[in-house]
Amino acid sequence: MANGARARDVAAVVVTYDALPWIEACLESLGGARVVVVDNGSSDGTVALIRERFPEVELVESKNRGLAAGWNEGIRRTAGRYVLLLNSDAWLVGDALGRLVTFADRRPEAAVVGPRLLNQDGSLQRSVRGFPTLWRLATEYFFLRKLAPRSAALNGFYAGGFDHDEVREAEFVMGACMLVRRSAIDQVGLLDEDYFLFSEETDWCYRFRKAGWQVLFFPGAECVHVGGASHGGRLYRENLRGHLRFLWKHRGPRVAERGRKLLLTALRLRARLFRGERGRTYREAADWLASGDVAELLRR
Repeated sequence: MANGARARDVAAVVVTYDALPWIEACLESLGGARVVVVDNGSSDGTVALIRERFPEVELVESKNRGLAAGWNEGIRRTAGRYVLLLNSDAWLVGDALGRLVTFADRRPEAAVVGPRLLNQDGSLQRSVRGFPTLWRLATEYFFLRKLAPRSAALNGFYAGGFDHDEVREAEFVMGACMLVRRSAIDQVGLLDEDYFLFSEETDWCYRFRKAGWQVLFFPGAECVHVGGASHGGRLYRENLRGHLRFLWKHRGPRVAERGRKLLLTALRLRARLFRGERGRTYREAADWLASGDVAELLRR
């Protein structure tokens, strides 16, 4: 962002955990913006690389309390009208940050603006999502969405049919890259740190929308996102916990318990259908879901 005034309007927050090899591209893409990196205990050389290559970045070494807590730590250390939350395995394309801020200035009703996400090969990474409901979880975990992936009815969880070529309002956007308005944060509050990883942006966007703000998808800015680089798909159980926490908080304990039973049935079925590591992942997740009710699982 060449415009100095624009640079003062926005700061970026990046949370790292063993972020090599992508963190260099991530930080280089942020140009002249103020950047806060919150490192959650990396042991792969991430901290040393940031200190050597990016001495201008504010680096905060923190105990790993999860992604939401890391984002909050960074947000508290920033000022300006906007904060950009950017995954450590993602990087902006061209003047994406300037484009996001310019667009957000024209849409004061938007709390969150999400750019178009791209895979490393340049193909579209569908980044708009729908809030969890029992039906949407059923269509995902029983593979019903594969019957009609472009259908809002059978693929509402992944916003089937959403047009990623035009500006549109979304329920929520993936947290890999989000521009968030400071005044909206001041009204709604920071992220809920009870989410360790997964669903923290879901909850935040839900709260923004409930307070009357919009969440907008803006294809005029682009960001490459590797996806899963920091956890390598190892935290499947945490993903399920995020669903249950969202249902408990926003739909009520009774719906959350029905959600647990739905997911348990689906994962027991998956464990029968798949062998090897994938089948083992489903089996272990089902065992966890069967080990207590939702209240107990969320307390652990």
